[in-house]
Amino acid sequence: MSPAVDDTTTPTESIVDVNLLKEIAKKALVDALNSVNGAKTLVLDPTLAGPLGLVIDVSLLKHHGVDKIFWLEPGALTSTTASIVYLCRPMIKYVKIIAAIDHIKRHGTESRKHAYTLFLVPRISTLVAQIFQEEGVLGDITISSYNLQFIPLADDVVSLERDSAFKDLWVDGDETIIFDSAQALNTLQKLYGLFPRIVGKGDCAGRLAALLVRETPKSSSSSIPDTLMAPSERIDSLIVLDRRVDMITPLLTQLTYEGLIDELIGIKNSHVELPASLLSPPGPPTTNPAAGPSTSSASNPPAQSLKKDNKKKHHLTTTTDPLFEELRDLNFSAVGRKLNKVARRLDEDYKVVSATPVQPLSLIVVFLQTNLQSKTVAQLRDFVGKLGGLQTEHQSLRLHTGISELLVPLTRTEEFNKSLEIQQNLLASYEVSAQVTAIEEMIAQGADMQIILRLLCLASITSGGIKAKNIENIKREILQVHGLIHLVSVNLTSILKSYGYNHLPLLLSLASPSLGILIPNPLPSNAPPGLATSKYPFALVRKSLRMLIDDTPEGMEEIENDISFTYSGYAPISVRLVQCVAQKGGVISNPAEKSVNDGDGNSAQPHAKVQAHPIVGWKGFEDVVAVIPGETVDIVQHGAGSRAPVAPSLLQTREASTTTVVFFLGGCTYTEIAALRWVGRQNKGRKFLIATTGIVSGVSIMESIAGVGRAVIGTTKAAAI
Repeated sequence: MSPAVDDTTTPTESIVDVNLLKEIAKKALVDALNSVNGAKTLVLDPTLAGPLGLVIDVSLLKHHGVDKIFWLEPGALTSTTASIVYLCRPMIKYVKIIAAIDHIKRHGTESRKHAYTLFLVPRISTLVAQIFQEEGVLGDITISSYNLQFIPLADDVVSLERDSAFKDLWVDGDETIIFDSAQALNTLQKLYGLFPRIVGKGDCAGRLAALLVRETPKSSSSSIPDTLMAPSERIDSLIVLDRRVDMITPLLTQLTYEGLIDELIGIKNSHVELPASLLSPPGPPTTNPAAGPSTSSASNPPAQSLKKDNKKKHHLTTTTDPLFEELRDLNFSAVGRKLNKVARRLDEDYKVVSATPVQPLSLIVVFLQTNLQSKTVAQLRDFVGKLGGLQTEHQSLRLHTGISELLVPLTRTEEFNKSLEIQQNLLASYEVSAQVTAIEEMIAQGADMQIILRLLCLASITSGGIKAKNIENIKREILQVHGLIHLVSVNLTSILKSYGYNHLPLLLSLASPSLGILIPNPLPSNAPPGLATSKYPFALVRKSLRMLIDDTPEGMEEIENDISFTYSGYAPISVRLVQCVAQKGGVISNPAEKSVNDGDGNSAQPHAKVQAHPIVGWKGFEDVVAVIPGETVDIVQHGAGSRAPVAPSLLQTREASTTTVVFFLGGCTYTEIAALRWVGRQNKGRKFLIATTGIVSGVSIMESIAGVGRAVIGTTKAAAI
């Protein structure tokens, strides 16, 4: 189901330029490298390779003295340079590798002298210095920091790219990410001014807001940037949501194009591993008019051969792929129609460029042979430019057609569709006991463990817990029926695709008071008090926030004009909460008027946009927000010495354009990003900047809690520059 989109809307100027954040990160790294004189060997934390690749090129590293790059991992390190630079997160396993027998101590025994420098990301840890001191090498290494903060993933999305944020907060109880998030958000304030209003929901969101307010200057000083002395004129508010406020959304299967790629293939730091043949230059379009559009997917290899092809990483970006911008937020059911429409248009464009039925690369030759004498240089340049653009579009169309061909078979499996059916029934609270039974049947059929756990947690949250007897039966199924399968498994990274006793810690974490998303109902008498207070009032929230659209012809039409298109009828709680603050009318009714569609999912008669209303906090939705577990935040910032009784966000003129920053503490999904973009298109005068600790999905959350994860895309043992 595709949302109604105003195709006549032209991109507006960016009120908040996220490229500034990229330049800040790049400059900080360059300055860090330049602080070490001469040629140097860079030893890199593998988990930082992806994030750094989004802010700096390898060629720039070489320009600033980096000779070779190695991954920071156990094993001997041989360096031909006098200086060795380490860049890593402050994790004990990495510090031990640097200090112990493999690196510094080993080089000492072999009489190899190097100057060692360690840059910790994003800041120095006293624990690191303590470990070096215990190992007796603190005097041999210089410790500093590289303050890597927000990394732009798109023009409207920035991320800290901290994959472990969710587990750190709600499994390990490590709140370091809250401080780091506050520092990153404070950088935005230094650039654009104080957030006039901070609105949030969740206990961790409350702690983050308190940190931000505490760091706000209380009086003027020459050392304090002017931007921190007064509310911003470009940003009207900061909305902070911690992930525990809406655990339902990431447990669901994402149904937008980009979200489904993440679910079924996996996106890491905006990169996806694809068959190499999809990324190679396209074959020439067909010259047979009877064969249909010359830009169709006919030149793509069959889907079966694509699966067996060698993999290569690809950067999903709209900068070089405008078609991806049109596809990424569509419900997957509308992607085929969109691709077909683009193929037909591209075929017509080829015919306009040249009526001669020849291959694209031959068009230039034919054109020059037949028209050289009659065309000016400007006309020739215009022709070549148009042809290059068509070939780029052709390659993009081929790529996304190939990706769709990879996804379609995966969405037609019995496991995938049964999972979707159970999800929809649980969201509607339809025969919950029958859904739990269906989950048990999926266990008996050997379904993917991460799917099973997501469904169980979804059933627990939406119904206030699962009967204790059912939970025990399910655990028995996992530990006994499939225990043997796991015992003969030697691949530890496939822990979530097999069953066995290694899942006990994961099951315990899901049921722990700090997380509490897989609990019995009723709770036992000895249950910690925190479990009872964390129960989610799903039925009340579902009704109050209009989260579910009826499965009727009228309802289906309504979905096209609502954020529920992202899940084919379900509106994410997190985005509804954003609407409670920034688009109040969109919660109780569809903000987009009914419009006439052209048959391809596009609005032929776009609705008129209304001016965005000022930010006034949770006003109008205090009751429903109060029943959701977690602290409710609403803070107005005036700036040092200001006596203004009203937040600047209330004083914006009706014609003023502003940005609302939405920060997800614990991660957000691609579908939530798609839904927020849709909300931003409905009103005039307000853009959304989506900030997050990282991109998550049900898969990544379960893998993180279990202590495993998708491999870092594109990494190798060592990489010489």
